[in-house]
Formats: sequence, structure tokens, C-alpha cells
Amino acid sequence: MNSATRHLLLVTLSSLSLAAAAPTLAEEAFMAAHANAAAPLAKSVPSQLPRIARPSHYDIAITPDAKALTFTGRVAIDLELFERSSSITMNALDLRFSSASLSKADGSGKVPLAATLDAAAQTVTFTAPAALVPGKYTLTADYSGVINTQANGLFALDYPDKATGEPRRGLFTQFEAPDARRFAPSFDEPSYKATFTLSATVPADQLAVSNMPVEREFAAANGLKTVRFGASPRMSSYLLFFGVGDFERLAMKSESGAEVGIVSPKGSGEQARFALDSLAPLLGYYTDYFGQPYPLPKLDNIAGPGQSQFFGAMENWGAIFTFERILLDDPAITSEATRQAIYGVQAHEVAHQWFGDLVTMAWWDDLWLNEGFASWMATKVTDHFHPEWQPLLTRVHGRESAMSLDAYRTTHPILQTIRTVEDTNQAFDAITYKKGEAVISMLEAYAGEDVWRSGLRGYMAAHKYGNSRTDDLWNAIEAAGAKGLTAIAHDFTGQPGIPLIRMTGSQCKAGANLISVTQGEFSRDRRASIDGEGRRWQVPMLVRTIGGDEQRVVVRDGKASVKVDHCGPTILNGGQLGYFRTLYTPQALAALRSDFAKIQPIDQLGLLSDNFALSIAGYQPMDAALGLLAATPADANPYVLMEAASRYAQLYRVFEGDAATQAAIAARGAAALRPALNRLGFDPKDSEPALDAVLRADVIRALGMMGDPAVLGEARRRFARLDSDPRALDGPAKGLWLDIVATNAGAAGWDKLRRLAQASKSAVERSTLYTLLGAAKDDALAQRALDLALTAEPGQTTSAAIIGRVAGYHADAAVAFVEAHQTEVDRLIDASARVRFLASLAMNSDDPAMIAALEAKAAALPADVRKPYERTIAVLREHAESNPRIRAESKVWLAGE
Repeated sequence: MNSATRHLLLVTLSSLSLAAAAPTLAEEAFMAAHANAAAPLAKSVPSQLPRIARPSHYDIAITPDAKALTFTGRVAIDLELFERSSSITMNALDLRFSSASLSKADGSGKVPLAATLDAAAQTVTFTAPAALVPGKYTLTADYSGVINTQANGLFALDYPDKATGEPRRGLFTQFEAPDARRFAPSFDEPSYKATFTLSATVPADQLAVSNMPVEREFAAANGLKTVRFGASPRMSSYLLFFGVGDFERLAMKSESGAEVGIVSPKGSGEQARFALDSLAPLLGYYTDYFGQPYPLPKLDNIAGPGQSQFFGAMENWGAIFTFERILLDDPAITSEATRQAIYGVQAHEVAHQWFGDLVTMAWWDDLWLNEGFASWMATKVTDHFHPEWQPLLTRVHGRESAMSLDAYRTTHPILQTIRTVEDTNQAFDAITYKKGEAVISMLEAYAGEDVWRSGLRGYMAAHKYGNSRTDDLWNAIEAAGAKGLTAIAHDFTGQPGIPLIRMTGSQCKAGANLISVTQGEFSRDRRASIDGEGRRWQVPMLVRTIGGDEQRVVVRDGKASVKVDHCGPTILNGGQLGYFRTLYTPQALAALRSDFAKIQPIDQLGLLSDNFALSIAGYQPMDAALGLLAATPADANPYVLMEAASRYAQLYRVFEGDAATQAAIAARGAAALRPALNRLGFDPKDSEPALDAVLRADVIRALGMMGDPAVLGEARRRFARLDSDPRALDGPAKGLWLDIVATNAGAAGWDKLRRLAQASKSAVERSTLYTLLGAAKDDALAQRALDLALTAEPGQTTSAAIIGRVAGYHADAAVAFVEAHQTEVDRLIDASARVRFLASLAMNSDDPAMIAALEAKAAALPADVRKPYERTIAVLREHAESNPRIRAESKVWLAGE
């Protein structure tokens, strides 16, 4: 400490009663008054901060400089100190502090604070000249920060003006999970809820938006204005939002009383209409379902150009952020599948306004309370408003995406231990979202819809504006009448993995089917160690016979018997509401295959998914799965035909390099899928069912992947029309046809796609076209795409997507490229996704040397950073072991059919 600082300390100590070496009589009285104050955080809740203070209100004022990519800020934090201390530590990252001070709540007794940053811990410690007594204070700090070019903290997105094509820049924020600390010093953990008031000084001709409506606005110097937003309800720091730019807002009043709006780049116009018209009814539905009104005066959904490798949308309270590609409905490029995704993503984020925002998990261990429930709720509300989309059938696909991770030893429980920032980033995966949704669906079926909703309503009422743990939810649902649910829920949320239900016997007696089952565990890479052992779950099942009865049973202690009043073929996971794999006896599976056309579509999907997983993992021969695929009727439900199309295309890819076998698969796939395409045609029909449009695209995509001459010829013909009419392909199938062209492109076609990307005035189309440049099978074109990704041409948030697309056919080249340009590539990826990026590129490698290379790389990494590499290594190792068997068994089946 230098002499000037020492002199300042002596003056401060002699003049202030707020901070002193020994408490005065007034301070002793003050401390006595707060001696029984509640602790700032329960000991059961993890935290990376000292547990001595908590905030009650933040008043943040910022002035961004979009051109310089910097901002200045001032924050006043009302907080309570619970222990005598000379310092207060909170989160901060990439901030620089010019001054800080602390005063009593009434503004008196101001003392200077020294700010010390710890970049590794992502904290700032504000230190007073002497110890502070417990009590209520206001901490004020002036600081500056950086505006990022990827979606972390306050970030910029550049895009072409929709009318002129001129460059524009919008500013947005993304704070989940650990990035509010990049915007302001804060207690950046979910249990430190507080209210927020935000002010921003911005260009006078731009639109600023935050969680709450604008409270007042006044002119500032140099063509600027200051916008002050209303105070928010109590919420976690990661839910704060700010955005500003050349935006427009399409808005309407909802029946709930809140105003809803879509904020988008100027010129978007009616592209926002579909999302807006969908948004208003969601508020009413959720208000009724949860028994709690939407508490804010408005709800905006803000469209951001660009994309992220980490997320697509974020549920900021009252100000959802969604990338434009899944929010705006552009008739020139938006497919029917994307329109349905627009609805589903928005439904997910609006569900968060209750499940996540009104009631927030206490710590990131319980992240699934946010994400699993929002996914489940989005499917439920979509089924309510759009039953013609048959969204309940998509739950099978969601379950499969979770099981694709959960089948490996590198999986994790739904309830996982989160202790580092990187742990938190990696928690956003299919286990959290899709296994969460699948388990909730199973538990709702166990409890019954009415009991389940009653329990949720009680949970919401008890914890609104606060934080909760998973058991708080189970207790509420049990209290509503779902006895025994907690034990089942603990089995499925507290341990990883997938139960395997084996049918061990089935016999018909007196018109009833008597079935016996045992419970084991399904795994892709540790089967030898779990056969006959493994984990135990209490597994709810719905046993259903085709055209007959159904019976509910819970498998306990590893076995069960069930009697169903019908002797027809039997499905052990009726309605596919159970989170488990089902292994039938060969005789039972043969009966199901014979009557496959009579089975309900959701069970057809489940049977196909289960049997492919079981065959690929070696629990049964490949002919068990391939026989079901061959039994799929030509007029099956669209989702079932989409699944069949996907299976043929996947099988085709397995035989890369074996042209004869690929030709046999392509012929079989064409025979199975051509009837649907003949019925649907290449072009949409007026007023056709929405799922017909989705099915058409999936069938064309699968046939194109398998080299179907008619599809490839049609793609080339349509692509050629762009030479005379740049809008010739406009419509919902544009991206599909260009994808097929890009995959099979030569140098001339690749150059033409690049020119189309350069000329586009649509941020979404531009990004899509640049990304397609990475799709080419041609080695030289793949390298050109990689080189292009490191230039400024595609845009800051598109380059990582190009590299990712290259990895589809050239995984080894993509990995080598990233390793050679690691520093440059890191700048193209969200900080939240950087650790996972290279490991994800390697997932498609079939070079045995890749496993050893990844192992060497992972060995030098910390445990939390190593996880994505361990997952990829496990998958590649298992594929190397199982693929020869899969190929051999599949070839036998192809030859025998």
C-alpha cells in the first residue's frame, strides 16, 4: 500500500461511523437489530460466492457504443450485509471499474471501495477501508465493459437491412447461465433474486427494449436519448434483458390483459404475424393451467439475426430473445417444419415465464426443473392449439435424443452436480431437456392429468417469486394425491441410464394374456458389466394388446407379472409414455411385425426406435429391426414414414464406401418411400395438411441423400432456374432443394451458391446459404468452405455453422482445421459452447486414429472441460466395435429379403 492510500485510509477511519475497527454504541444497536436476520442463502443451496450478503434491487444505467463494441455503466445495488466484513464479493467478468462506494440505505455515511478482480473466479471484491457492520447498504460502482460478437453478455449482431442490404448492427443480451456478470457486477446466481431497474442511453432513432415497458424517455446530447424501464419483479440475474437497434414492434393486447409484441429488424413487417398471433393465446392457456396470472404488463419476443452454437432462444422475463430463423415467418424461405418449430420454441419460452421465471430452481443442479418442464409444457400446449400437427408423436423422437446420450457410461442423471461455470454450460443437453420431458410425461400418466395439474398449481402458489428444489415439486404432487410418485421420480431423476424391460414369457389362458417381465439396464458400451445386474428402477408401464385391453403396472424389485384381457400381440410400453427400452421375445416381436399396420402410430414409432436401438447395441440381430422397417405400411402416419425415411438414409450412410450395398439400400428405400412421394408430388398443394408438407420434405431429403436420380435431377433443374429468375425457388422448399444441390455440388454450383449468399438481403437466407457451402461431399470444396469460415464474409455467427456442416462428411478435416486455427475459431463460437465444439465435430469420424488423438487431448484437460471429449470417445469406440457386426448382419438381411 502506498503512502497516499494510507493517508486516505486514516482520514476515512476517523470521519466515518459506518466502518470502524471497533463498533460504536450506535453500531452495536444496529448490529443487535439485525442479529436475527435470515441467512442470505440456505446452506443446502450451492454457491460460489461468500454467504454474507444478498441484493434486493439493482439500478443499472448503461451507455453502449455499438461501433466501438464497448459500453460504460453505473450500478447502484441495494443489499443487506449479514456478517461483519470489510469486503463484499460478487460476480464480474470482463469489466473494468473506475470507482466504487458504499453508503447506508438512507444515503448517509458514504465510503470509498477498492475493486479487485479475480478473472479465474469471475468475481470482483469490493473492499472498504475497515470492517462493515451488518445492515442494509447501497453499493455504487462505475465501470466499463466489452460488447461481444458472440452471444455472451451484451453482444452485437450484424445483418443486412431488409430493404437496402446496407449493414446494420443490433445489440442484445444473453445471460444464461453465467453471463449477467459481463453486463454489471452482480450476485449472478439463481437464488439471489432481486428487482431490477434499467436505464440506457442509446441513439435517438433506435428502439430499446427490456423486461419491462419504458417508464420514461428523454433527450440526451449528441443525438442520443435515455430510456428508463420500469422496475421488474423479483427475479434471478440471468433473466435480465436489454436490446437496442433499428427495430420495429408488432403488438397486440392479449386476453390476459398483458400486451404482447414481436420486436424485429425494420422491414420484417408481416413476417412477425404468425409468432404474434400465436403468442397471445399462450398467455391465457398457461395462466389457466398453472393457476397463476402472468404478472408482467407486457411480453415481447425479440428477433435477433444470426445464430448460436449454444442456444436458439432465451426466456428472459417479459423479453424473450429468439434468433430470427426460428421466430419470423418469411414466405421466401420458411418451411412448414420451421413454422411448427417457431410455434414450439415460442411455446417453450413462454412456459418458462412461469416454470423458470416466476419459480426458479435454487441452483443449476435442478436446471431440468426449467428446461424439462418447458419442453413438456410446449408439447402439451401445441397439442391443444394445433392437434393437426400431432405433436404428441414427437415425444418419441425427443425420448430417443435423450437415450442416445443416456445409453453410454458418460451419461449423467437428470439431477446433476454443478459446481463450475463449465459444468453449467454443459448441463444444457438432451438429458436435461428431453429426458426431463419424457420422465415428466411418464409421471403425469402415473399421477393422472387432474392430480398432476393440481399439484403443479400448489407448487406454483407456494414458490412464486422464489426458488425451489426438485423435491418441492414431488411433495406438492404427492400432496395432491399421487401417492408413491416421489420414489419413482427419485429413481429416474437421481440416477443415470435407461431401464430395459425384457419380456420373459407370454401365454394365453382363458382369453387373457399372462405376461412376465424382468427389469435390467440398456447400454451401448457397458452391456457386459450390467447383464443380470445394473441399476434398479420402479418402472411404470402401460401394457396394451392390439385391439384389446390395457393394464397399468409398476415393475418393482426387477420383475413383474401382468394379465391383460386379450390374447393378441402385446405392446409393453403402450402410448410410449415410459422411459425404458423394451426387448420382446422373438415370437412376440414376430406377432407385432405381422400386425404392424394395426398398431397405433405412436407405438409404431416406439417399436421402430426400440428395436433399432436394441439391434444396433447387439441385444438382438439387425433383422429384428430391419424386419419392422420393411413392415411399415406405405400409407402409414406421416411421422412413421418420416422415421422410416430417416432409417433408410442412416443405413445408407453406414455403408459409405460400399457402393453395391448402398445401391441395394437405395433401391429398397425408394420402393418404400416412392408411393408417398408420388401421392404428394414435388410441389405443395393448396390447403394440404401441414404434415404432408413436412413428410414431402423428409422423403425428398432421404431420397436425395441416397442419390435418387429423379430427386437429384429435379434439384439440378430447379437450381438452374435461378440463372434467369433469382426468386424462382422462393417458398417453403427452397432450403431443401438448395441443401441437396449443395451436398452434391461441383465447383460451379458451389460458386453460384456463394454468389446467392453474397447478394441476399435476408439475414436468415444469407446465413443458410453460407452454411450450405459446408455441405459439399467434394473434398476440395469442403476445404474452400473451411477457409471461407475464417474470413469476415459469412458473418461472425455463421462461420462456426459452416465448420460444423463440413464435419458431416469430412469430420477429420474439420477437426484438423480447428486445431490448426484454434484461436481464430474460438472467436467464432459462444464462450458457452467452445469446450464442446471440437469434440462435436469429431463425432462423425470413422478413423480409429481419432480416438487416440482425442484421448491425448483430453488427458491434459481439467475434469469439467474433459467431459465432451469423453463422450465423443465413448461413442467412437462403441461404433468401431459394433459397426462391423451391423454391416455384416444388415447385408445378410438384404440378401435374404
